[in-house]
Amino acid sequence: MSTHNENADKIILGDQEVLKSELLTLNMGPQHPATHGVLRVEIKTDSEIVVDAIPHLGYLHRCFEKHAENLDYRGIIPFVDRMDYLAAMSMEWGYALTVEKMLGTEVPKRAEYIRVLVAELQRIASHLVFFGTYGIDLGAFTVFLYCFEDREEILRLFEELSGARMLYNYVWIGGVWNDITDDQLARVKKFCDRFEVELKKYHALVGENKIFIGRTANVGVITEEVAFDFGATGPVLRGSGVKWDLRKNRPYGIYDKFDFDIPVGVGEKGTVGDCWDRYHVRVLEMFESIKIVRQVLEGIEEGPVIGKVPKIIKVPAGEIYMRTECPRGELGYHLISDGGKTPYRLKVKSSCFTHVSMLPAIAPGLMIADMVASIGSIDIVLGEVDR
Repeated sequence: MSTHNENADKIILGDQEVLKSELLTLNMGPQHPATHGVLRVEIKTDSEIVVDAIPHLGYLHRCFEKHAENLDYRGIIPFVDRMDYLAAMSMEWGYALTVEKMLGTEVPKRAEYIRVLVAELQRIASHLVFFGTYGIDLGAFTVFLYCFEDREEILRLFEELSGARMLYNYVWIGGVWNDITDDQLARVKKFCDRFEVELKKYHALVGENKIFIGRTANVGVITEEVAFDFGATGPVLRGSGVKWDLRKNRPYGIYDKFDFDIPVGVGEKGTVGDCWDRYHVRVLEMFESIKIVRQVLEGIEEGPVIGKVPKIIKVPAGEIYMRTECPRGELGYHLISDGGKTPYRLKVKSSCFTHVSMLPAIAPGLMIADMVASIGSIDIVLGEVDR
């Protein structure tokens, strides 16, 4: 953290006392390649050193939560797609679970397996976007092409299942919209076998690169205490060494049937909770997702993919809070029903919003170029922030 007094001759940056100079205010965004969305970060600098960083939100606000009060329960699904549009399957699943819990709907076993399959493939696809764009943030362009080539295989499968490449409307209340074929399952297995080998190469190319390590190790450190203070979740929390994952600690769907590990940051290249740790946790999570997908392929059985759901859904009066482990952290749906055809209120707790709020705590003392690395390492999508 920094302390700055307009009347003082010196300022404190971290543990160092430096001479005070006139602070310069810079704007990153709202349209800037390093902000990963329409985010404006107001940066106050002392030469190349960041003294303060103030995130300004709201440039993408689409009033989703208010729209939901005027839509029937099925009609909301295409809207949740548009929050984290890089993990739309995960957005849909969390919402479907919320309504199903209120209705008491039983989801067929095959649909449960398909949900886990598409959610873990979506996690891989999302982390590949992080991997590729983070490389570009730090000047490594080649890996971006490799990552998007692999992501394309997943998007092609999702397009066959749902008819869309990005916003799917696939996970429905009671199950999934469309079944998956044996040929598609065989292609998923082939993808896992190939991608597991390729991912090791990508990590060697980037994660073990001396320049990349120099740009990310001991940079943008988020301690366990800071992570807890701000309510960090997902890879950001696990990057700080905290072993917490809803899929393991608070299982939903059929995650309790699968064997997988929870990767955490250990300070392998520097300090626990630095940018490199957050990068590495996501790489390891892709390996764990492959492990889960393989177990799905072994256990999936024939059967229906949609349960018994009334044509006109009226959720019983009451309220519920449901959270799931999405690629960027925990996503929570707070649904309040008055017994009608539309929600009385639907509020969403976004992990990306929480992580953006951490910038003023981690930015002071960084160089301007390190701000780019730090923002990229928390992997935000502004569609989920500006709901």
